[in-house]
Amino acid sequence: MSDNDQVEFIYKVLLLGDSSVGKTCFLKRFVDGTFQEVYMSTIGLDYRLKIMTLPDSTKVKLQIWDTAGQDRFRAITKNYYKGAHGIILIFDVTTPKSYENVKNWMSQIQESASEDVTVFLIGNKIDDEKNRKISHDEGKKAAAEYNLQFFETSAKANINVDEVFNTLVKEIHTKALQNEHNIEERRLEIGKQQKKKKCC
Repeated sequence: MSDNDQVEFIYKVLLLGDSSVGKTCFLKRFVDGTFQEVYMSTIGLDYRLKIMTLPDSTKVKLQIWDTAGQDRFRAITKNYYKGAHGIILIFDVTTPKSYENVKNWMSQIQESASEDVTVFLIGNKIDDEKNRKISHDEGKKAAAEYNLQFFETSAKANINVDEVFNTLVKEIHTKALQNEHNIEERRLEIGKQQKKKKCC
């Protein structure tokens, strides 16, 4: 039996953020365990799969979409917000503009994504300490403004990349199970109401 045959849940995750914040490197580090110093900017979208095993032995498949950060691709990538279970919003701690644009990205998320989507804010490239412009406290402040979890990462030095995905998927999965429970409770309640109507 292949891993695909054992998969019980499929979750869609988007990587968002300005161009050159390190989204592709972040994705490659998580999926392939590799890092490449130079990448061409993503054109439109790229798509990778990763199967994960949760602590309770449940197998889930992640559909991870690496989106282009350039303005000209925004209309395309916004179409993929719907149906996303998780969003990883990345800024570059060495580039203040990418941090300032977090509010623009959050506006798009609030406008186009599902209400119950799980969003994490990531400050990437913390290995480049000499060029750092955005402090940890500033990152936490932006995250707190939108009630998001905040992580600092480095795809290059492999710092916190796996932790981000592991934590995100646990949260997504917990929500999914809760939603299933609520749906089942609602079905039972509807069933009881229908039985009462038939009896009367």
